[in-house]
Amino acid sequence: MPKYEVIIWWSKEDNCYLAEAPELPGCMADGETLSEVTAAIEESMRLWIDVNTERGLAIPEPKGRLMYA
Repeated sequence: MPKYEVIIWWSKEDNCYLAEAPELPGCMADGETLSEVTAAIEESMRLWIDVNTERGLAIPEPKGRLMYA
């Protein structure tokens, strides 16, 4: 799988970790631990790529670290 940037943060409101892959719009996941959220975002990225490939949509090339947040 290509290496996309992933942002992980603790959500006090949700009482869990949240993760986002900014280069894959809408690709997010959550988990109670860092291990859980890491596994969940990896699965979400795989599914995002699979679904968009099946639909014939372009899959962006990973750009690496974003220069803004």
